[in-house]
Amino acid sequence: MIEWFKALHVISVIAWMAGLLYLPRLFVYHCVAESGSTQSETFKVMERRLLRAITTPAMIATWVFGLAMVGHGIVDWGSGWPWVKAALVLALSGYHGLLARHVRVFAADQNEKPQRYFRMINEVPTVLMIGIVIMVIVRPF
Repeated sequence: MIEWFKALHVISVIAWMAGLLYLPRLFVYHCVAESGSTQSETFKVMERRLLRAITTPAMIATWVFGLAMVGHGIVDWGSGWPWVKAALVLALSGYHGLLARHVRVFAADQNEKPQRYFRMINEVPTVLMIGIVIMVIVRPF
């Protein structure tokens, strides 16, 4: 049973990361679209669907399957790595919330952030993911 949790957890993480990496790219292009234009309205639909149909369900599944594994006792909480991983996953979840906020701001045609901002924050999930993978695979402490 635990192997199924692991597989579903990894699948969920991949889908979640795809959404976290793609949404800011959409924002980069949405920034230059004129409010009310066909292009802007198309970006709104794409952003909303990506968030609601893929990214948020994938985040929930990631948490459910991750916590299911924790509930089966496969994590040694006496080590340091699970605590660091947990903090990084919480940060990734907070980043998800930030992107959800940006989706709402764009939907209301109230974005004031420049393209550069979205290009910069697009690196955040990659850095967090690297830390998470190192904690799980290398278990440095």
